[in-house]
Amino acid sequence: MALLVVCALLCLFCWASFYFFLCNVNGSRSYEWNCRLVTLVHGILAICITAYIGYVDGPWPFTHPGTKNTPLQISAMVVSLGYFIFDMAWCVYFRTEGPVMLAHHTMSILGILLTLWLGESGIESCAVLFGSEITNPLLQARWFLKQTGHYETLLGEVVDVLFVLLFVLMRVFVGGTMLYCELISPRPRFFIKCGGVAMYALSWVFMVDIVRFARRKSKSWHKQRVLREAATANGHEGKMD
Repeated sequence: MALLVVCALLCLFCWASFYFFLCNVNGSRSYEWNCRLVTLVHGILAICITAYIGYVDGPWPFTHPGTKNTPLQISAMVVSLGYFIFDMAWCVYFRTEGPVMLAHHTMSILGILLTLWLGESGIESCAVLFGSEITNPLLQARWFLKQTGHYETLLGEVVDVLFVLLFVLMRVFVGGTMLYCELISPRPRFFIKCGGVAMYALSWVFMVDIVRFARRKSKSWHKQRVLREAATANGHEGKMD
């Protein structure tokens, strides 16, 4: 366990160093811009590693929850643990996130620590990491598009639609299936099952915001369509005159 602590601290140092490096070479941008670049890199890295773990290295998380951690699973969790600690500290220092996101980071850190300490259920933690991070690149792309003035474009619309669909699919349906398999299996520890319930409940808290966003977006699209139809009708009337 001491070796895992050292590795986690080393990963924390690497993520922090990467952030300060970006701040030095990309000084014209804001601190949040550079932090979101770090977040984007972690998201892509976590998706690639956990996808390989789930689909290639195994075992399959829906049929083998509660199994012993593999070296690759431990590596993925340690890398993400270092990132979550860094991002948690950054968010607290700059006060950029609300209690829901801070709760998500706290639960992620505690969940990974518990899994590493127990030495089992690493496949579920990696599956949760994959489901949580799969929408991360789209979320960051949405923020960068807003900052660069390209959000109100077709690309921005595509990113929003993909984000909502992927969030609902992975967090609600796939996540719900994963939780069901976790709860009915006799292998996972009670604390791991409680953590799974808490993470899924938090996904529904995020889901409320997603539904509100989707409703606002739908109303905006409807308003734009009405305005386009009105403009087209006025154009035809002008030609008739």
